[in-house]
Amino acid sequence: MALDMAFFEDMENRIPKGKVRTRFAPSPTGYMHVGNLRTALYTWLIARHNGGDFILRIEDTDQGRLVEGAVDVIYKTMAECGLTHDEGPDVGGPVGPYIQTERRGLYSKYAELLVEKGAAYYCFCEKAESEEESGDFNHAADPCRNLSQEEIAVNLSAGKSYVIRQKIPTGQTTFHDVIFGDITVENETLDDQVLLKSDGLPTYNFANVVDDHLMGITHVVRGSEYLSSAPKYNLLYEAFGWNIPTYVHCSPVMRDAQNKMSKRHGDPSYEDLIAKGYLTPAVLNYVALLGWSPKGEIAEQEIFSLDELTQVFDIAGISKSPAIFDIAKLDHFNAVYLRAMESAAFHKVAEPYIRQSVKNPKIDTAMIAPLLQARLETLAEIPEKVDFFDTLPDYGTDLYINKKSKTDEDSSLEILTAYLPVLEALDAWNHDTLYQSMVDYAAEHELKNAKLMWPVRIAVAGKTVTPGGAVEICHILGKDESLRRIRIGIEKLSNR
Repeated sequence: MALDMAFFEDMENRIPKGKVRTRFAPSPTGYMHVGNLRTALYTWLIARHNGGDFILRIEDTDQGRLVEGAVDVIYKTMAECGLTHDEGPDVGGPVGPYIQTERRGLYSKYAELLVEKGAAYYCFCEKAESEEESGDFNHAADPCRNLSQEEIAVNLSAGKSYVIRQKIPTGQTTFHDVIFGDITVENETLDDQVLLKSDGLPTYNFANVVDDHLMGITHVVRGSEYLSSAPKYNLLYEAFGWNIPTYVHCSPVMRDAQNKMSKRHGDPSYEDLIAKGYLTPAVLNYVALLGWSPKGEIAEQEIFSLDELTQVFDIAGISKSPAIFDIAKLDHFNAVYLRAMESAAFHKVAEPYIRQSVKNPKIDTAMIAPLLQARLETLAEIPEKVDFFDTLPDYGTDLYINKKSKTDEDSSLEILTAYLPVLEALDAWNHDTLYQSMVDYAAEHELKNAKLMWPVRIAVAGKTVTPGGAVEICHILGKDESLRRIRIGIEKLSNR
């Protein structure tokens, strides 16, 4: 059957040219792991740094691994991270469709074109699909590799099931990667991989080459685990007579020196990190530095906004070495970002976490938030830090013993009993009034401020470590609740 060459010419004419074009092409498998997010970020940065286009393509040809709602997770994550795409399934573009299963009619045409060029062949051998996908196949022993045109025609006429395999030539293949340099392999080590499966869908290794070319992709960013497949990609590009894109193979993100990060082993996805109280800008900043480092005057800089990364990101800064995901380092980044937030913005992100344990609507979360901002690494720490505002915990009187404040149970009982009437008599109940009252009382009775404030703090909070001290906590709790708690403290100390 003669091929319609006008179709291929038309497809070539659609390809945008003259600028950098990159793509992020995730499989919709349910979540965005850290390595995937890094690939998306680097790909986006290369496009934006060079004034190019960033394309989102959904690679859903592996139907067995699809997860319902996973595409929405991809859109949501990209939007939250500010990784806007110029073309994609939801926004369209000149070289759509941008979902692989919607392009399935293309792949058989290009596979047949390869057969005509002598770079692929029909294979009628009976093999399980898993074997086809694995590529575990010795091309020298494949009886279909050298079938005559007549034999092929007979099999096709008989309706025999087939796959189309790449015909690996003899010799060597050399490809270039920006990070790893030139790599040469012996072609005899490469298998005749399946390009088109028996169900008519392409394998990943074929579809990504066809799609990258037809979408005008100039830079392909992917994990270094694909280095072993790169020679086969090169051979496909060469067989078609297409330009080979710039390869950027990134070393893996590791949990430790031996193990790659894996959802299966409980390593966090992007969504997990956000749920654990990390800020998106902090996560992006940290992920950017997992395998990339700035050069020159900014070599020591760690904190970068997305706009700053766009300005300074350079492929040359990507390392060959695997990057170890260090949660303590991410904690540090997140703390820096939390402290740098405007107070109103911090209150907005902190409020849901405060309300997890502070259910009392009379307590103003806007008064609690400023006490937390400089004391956190993640937002998830908040509920435990502020739970005492809602309910006074059951505590032992040993908390009143504090060497630094020079307090013990006896002195605390004496001070609380004497100071309670002073608080009861206060007309105004605000931060300044409370502070002045405590400072004046301590001075009048020749006490260090801490000797008074420590017992008050323990009485109203029931904890030794709190955001804010006695003044702030009494202010937030209000007069009635503060006095009630101090009376409970006096009773505890009296009955010990």
